[in-house]
Amino acid sequence: MKRVLNGLQLFGKSLFAPILILPIIGLFIAFGNVFGNGNLAKYVSFLNYPFIQHFGQFISGSAVSILQNLALVFAVGIPIGLAKKDKGYAALTGLVSFVIFINAMHQVMQLSNRLVPADQMQASGQALVLNVQVLEMGVFSGILIGALVSVLHNQYCDKQFKGVMQIYSGHRFVAILAIPSAMILGALASEFWPFAQNGITWLANSIKDLGVFGFLVYGFLERILIPTGLHHLIYTPFLYTELGGTAHIGGDMIYGARNIYFAEMADKSVKVLSGTVNWDARGLSKMFGLMGAALALYATASKKKKKQAKAILLPAAVTSFLLGVTEPLEFSFLFVAPILFVVHAVLAGTGMMLLSIFDVHAIGANGIIDFLLYNLPLGTTKSNWPMFIVVGLIMFALYFVTFRFLIVKLNLKTPGREEDEVPSGTAATQEYAAQRETAAGHTAASGLGETIIQALGGKDNIENVDNCYTRLRLILKDPTIVDEATLKQTGSKGVIKSGNNVQVVYGLHVKHVRDQVDMTLGGVT
Repeated sequence: MKRVLNGLQLFGKSLFAPILILPIIGLFIAFGNVFGNGNLAKYVSFLNYPFIQHFGQFISGSAVSILQNLALVFAVGIPIGLAKKDKGYAALTGLVSFVIFINAMHQVMQLSNRLVPADQMQASGQALVLNVQVLEMGVFSGILIGALVSVLHNQYCDKQFKGVMQIYSGHRFVAILAIPSAMILGALASEFWPFAQNGITWLANSIKDLGVFGFLVYGFLERILIPTGLHHLIYTPFLYTELGGTAHIGGDMIYGARNIYFAEMADKSVKVLSGTVNWDARGLSKMFGLMGAALALYATASKKKKKQAKAILLPAAVTSFLLGVTEPLEFSFLFVAPILFVVHAVLAGTGMMLLSIFDVHAIGANGIIDFLLYNLPLGTTKSNWPMFIVVGLIMFALYFVTFRFLIVKLNLKTPGREEDEVPSGTAATQEYAAQRETAAGHTAASGLGETIIQALGGKDNIENVDNCYTRLRLILKDPTIVDEATLKQTGSKGVIKSGNNVQVVYGLHVKHVRDQVDMTLGGVT
């Protein structure tokens, strides 16, 4: 079970690379809509000029094309996330293998006379991928190939031959294995994918049959799995596969809530957004709910520690509100009051359920900046974003009242309510302060990377180092020897252990931390 969980965590982490690209694509679509959609032209006269309109349509039309090629993005991005070394070669092998895969599927379908005319492809579950007619697998084909290439690359990228066979060593040997494997998978997919498609359709219908309660379950799972790093596995299928809905837009069949939103955003003929984008309203708790939670945490802090609580909560709350990065705030109460995190997950799901009840279609995956850029250019008719804010204010109040009640009732030791680590005004206090000063001096003298590595058990204890948006992700030989106190002195907000996987939460500056660790390790990872 531990091995399975570790594998799922690594796989969830690998989805992070392609997923981070897609909001950037969305921002370009939103930017294009500012100039080319026409809604803002009613209020800003210079946007009425044909050149400005065409400029905006050029940007959004170019960016939205990535939605038809998401599988390729995942086929290349997953090996980058999973490969332990030579990530560039892993990505190249993923690209080649994906092209082989779709052409192998096409060949089998052609030889068995199963290809249908262009006007029948949609009804038959077929589509053009890189101008190759295949079964419509969506991002699943890219995920399948990306996972295959990652396993082969990590297993055989160090394989060395001697003599005349030496040229086929390393990453070239990986390609030798990946290409026929992709051919076999393509042939198998042409036979068995229709059965998988039926299963996905059944699952989608089952979730829809839950009605608004399905949104509550989805929102709860997406939040409660944050500490494990498995939350990517919850929202990714809804955002990029037919689990999140299907829509026929501009002559194309679009799958997934995020993809549908972007396509409808760029299509001027769409007058009102479809309800499927509710699956991508995860930012409701980030922009509003957690603001209420932060206010409750501050309000319940003791008078003498309010300044300390403010120093912790204010930057974390601003980061969550503006950018949708929630870990610094969530981890301020996750370890000291786990019940609050469970309540937070329930309330997050409740908020998504309310959006469905009030028929709110506006997107809101991250912070307020993305929210305004995505929704404001569409106007209030196409995207009823004002109601999103109304629901958000309701969630703000609900979070504040619930958190404040639980903190006071259960006497939870949230920031600003902690008991003093040692009695004040004693010799022990001076000894403790001296220890903290010595530790801080050690950190400055030996360097951040060296201090972190020593706290993780030394170089020999580290098998792999990676990072996501806010966390340093590691595989350690022995996670039990991690010195969490020292990591906290380096700026860590918390440490999560699951098997040999250890996540150290640092926040948005985690890339700098990762660079320091890599330099100290000598680029080994």
